[in-house]
Amino acid sequence: MAEKPLMPIATAVWLIENTALTFDQIADFCGLHHLQVKGIADGDVSGGVRGIDPIANNQLAREEIDKAQADSSYRMKLSRPKTIVATKAKKAPRYTPVSKRQNRPDAIAWVVRNHPEVSDGQIAKLLGTTKTTIQSVRDRSHWNSSNITPQDPVGLGLCSQMELDAVVRKAAAKAARAQPVDSSPTLKPTAETTAPEPDRPTVEEEDESDNAPDVDKVFANLGGGRRSETE
Repeated sequence: MAEKPLMPIATAVWLIENTALTFDQIADFCGLHHLQVKGIADGDVSGGVRGIDPIANNQLAREEIDKAQADSSYRMKLSRPKTIVATKAKKAPRYTPVSKRQNRPDAIAWVVRNHPEVSDGQIAKLLGTTKTTIQSVRDRSHWNSSNITPQDPVGLGLCSQMELDAVVRKAAAKAARAQPVDSSPTLKPTAETTAPEPDRPTVEEEDESDNAPDVDKVFANLGGGRRSETE
């Protein structure tokens, strides 16, 4: 099936208005019937449709239009996109050689023992196993549980050191975010630490206050002397 330009009717409107191409040439390029193109030219089909320039949209080269206008039998070709974006391939599950699959329980036991922060889902992706197998290793319900010996998955060839480190870092960061924040005060407020201390009396002031005479006693003695004189 021949490729069509985007918005073929709008493209046909522009070609009718801006070129001397035949209806058949426009119909062939836009994937329309020649009678439909004639209806567009007569205003019976594309009422209110605004034309779109296929040259500006990189869908048609000017040279193609010139060739078609010079030869009514020539059929224009849709321009290929200048950049082709490759579709992202779906990531396949990790493949583990048959000879190493028997070592998976040992690797699972090692990760569970040494990195408890790593989730079962992360272990499954890292080692190419299932959550059911991981759980059976955790609760020792695995059929070969008595023979499972924790071993480093890197040494077993089930993953690389970089892959293991990346999983551990990610799990540790997630665990740190999940920890509750300690709301208890650890430092005194700035107002308390920077407030000026109240004035304290100096040693001289304290001595003067201790040696100051008792005014009431002085006046009492004076009063007593005056009474004795009058008597």
